[in-house]
Amino acid sequence: MIYPSIDKILNIVDSKYALVYIVANRSKQMQKTGYYQKKEEEYKSKKTIGRALEEVYDNLIHVEKL
Repeated sequence: MIYPSIDKILNIVDSKYALVYIVANRSKQMQKTGYYQKKEEEYKSKKTIGRALEEVYDNLIHVEKL
């Protein structure tokens, strides 16, 4: 099961497509630079996709609505 739930994140991001775009870009950025916004022990997920979802849910990635 993915944490956090997609339903909870969709309250922050308008659409699933925008969420996929944001999370994919952040995940690639994490892999390339190795920069995480939280300590690695604080993440529940081990994969960068899950970690990017957690960052969106924790409002560490700010999403501007157009």
